[in-house]
Amino acid sequence: MDNYQHYINAELNSWLYQMKKPPSIGSKLTHGVQGKINQWIPEKVHKVVTAAIENMVKAVISGSSWIVPRPDSDMPLKVRELKVRSRIKWYRNTASVEGAVTGAGGILMGFADFPAFLTIKMKLLFDIAALYGFDTKDYQERLFLLYVFQLSFSNQGRRNDLVGLLENWDVYKETLPKSMDKFDWKTFQLDYRDYIDLAKLAQLIPIIGAGVGAIANYKLTEQLGRNAMNAFRLRILN
Repeated sequence: MDNYQHYINAELNSWLYQMKKPPSIGSKLTHGVQGKINQWIPEKVHKVVTAAIENMVKAVISGSSWIVPRPDSDMPLKVRELKVRSRIKWYRNTASVEGAVTGAGGILMGFADFPAFLTIKMKLLFDIAALYGFDTKDYQERLFLLYVFQLSFSNQGRRNDLVGLLENWDVYKETLPKSMDKFDWKTFQLDYRDYIDLAKLAQLIPIIGAGVGAIANYKLTEQLGRNAMNAFRLRILN
């Protein structure tokens, strides 16, 4: 095992430790409050929001899977990861600019941030997958990316469950539904919305919105990229 593989093994183990930590008291309280709020929202509203996010994500996935770097199975892992880190940096900076622009526009522009930022994050995932040598036209690979996305934007309790799923992907993928329509979109949208609401609510406030949007998008994109790298390391190193 070379020095670089020792390094990424250490980084991967540290990441797994973070993903498997039990939820803190604060996290449990916040999740409990969000759960109560979600219970008060009529089911009809949940269905509308779920359908909107499902259609939006499917549209982004459909386009993103065709415009990705060409997978190269012969590329050394260190070179591969240098390219991945460069791609994360590019998307992170792009997301930061997008957040600043929409944040500066107040509430109305803030709403435009949702689909734009979602597209950036999904496109980043598809590029990372391709750079690691995985075919994103494969249905199971698309679902893997959805689970990585969900892991990145969920409370700690959900992360405990999802990281176990990713660790055992080769087994779990055999139980996947045959259609993306069967994916649990309601849980996906609730996890994502609850997480993003906390991180980006202040982006809608005039004057400070631009700064908040830039910083939030920067950090959230960086977080997604780091999680995606380690999720693919799990599959490559195992």
